[in-house]
Amino acid sequence: MAEGQIRQSLSGFYDIYSDGKMYRTRARGNFRKRKITPLVGDRVKFDSSSPKEGYILEILPRDNALTRPPVANIDQGVVVTAVAAPEFSTNLLDRQLIALEVSHIAPVIYFTKTDLIDDDRYQTFETLAVGYRKIGYPVCLTREPFASTGLDQLRDTLAGKETVIMGQTGAGKSTLLNHLSPELTLATGEISTALNRGRHTTRKVSLMPVANGLVADTPGFSSYDTLTIDYRELGQYFPEFLNVASECRFRGCVHVNEPGCAVKDRLAAGEFMQSRYDNYLQLLTLLKNQKPIYNKKK
Repeated sequence: MAEGQIRQSLSGFYDIYSDGKMYRTRARGNFRKRKITPLVGDRVKFDSSSPKEGYILEILPRDNALTRPPVANIDQGVVVTAVAAPEFSTNLLDRQLIALEVSHIAPVIYFTKTDLIDDDRYQTFETLAVGYRKIGYPVCLTREPFASTGLDQLRDTLAGKETVIMGQTGAGKSTLLNHLSPELTLATGEISTALNRGRHTTRKVSLMPVANGLVADTPGFSSYDTLTIDYRELGQYFPEFLNVASECRFRGCVHVNEPGCAVKDRLAAGEFMQSRYDNYLQLLTLLKNQKPIYNKKK
């Protein structure tokens, strides 16, 4: 019995990387009975008689798991964010950051399309980047799009980690990957069509070696998934609010109308970003008005 990591899944086969070699395996029948699906990124125990034949025997405990893309044990998510075309919104960016925080995945922000804005507009993004770095998020922002300084910063961030790349359609995810790893030559827009040819849609998910790390090749992690958290928990996913919440006068303070609120004090002092607080309030209202989902799938 050996241990390894699932690097690719395709039509019921799982390619496992172990000690420098790849082994093609299937999942044991009892996984299906127990409704357990092995995921790309899973650390597993497996048995194989040859590199082409083997069986997964056990899935080791996961740190986290996503449904879109279906991957496990992800360390970080790079949020690829265009500064223009599609139009930039702090609301969308914050929702993506929250989606990552809820999944216990460390966010990284990468700004694209900086050639489409003038110097004045670029200054507002410089200010924004400072705000997000202060929270603790790594931010890649360069005046020239895909400048080597930003790419080198991102390569350092990717090294030794497992990463998902996410962002709106048109934000430049494939272009970014091509700049990071030219040998991949991901034709923008061609990947999805190639995978969807023919009647049988091939569900291929894989982790690709990029910049001494592994990157899930399936974008698709979005912030449009309905957040299924209680509105009272929302503040936990804003790291800067969470850091000072213990100083609020009331336990369980939701930072709206309560007196003695440390979050609102910091906001008034200009220490927190107004856009973050505005987006927090908007999401809080959305979550409050959400109908409870009783048959929520675990």
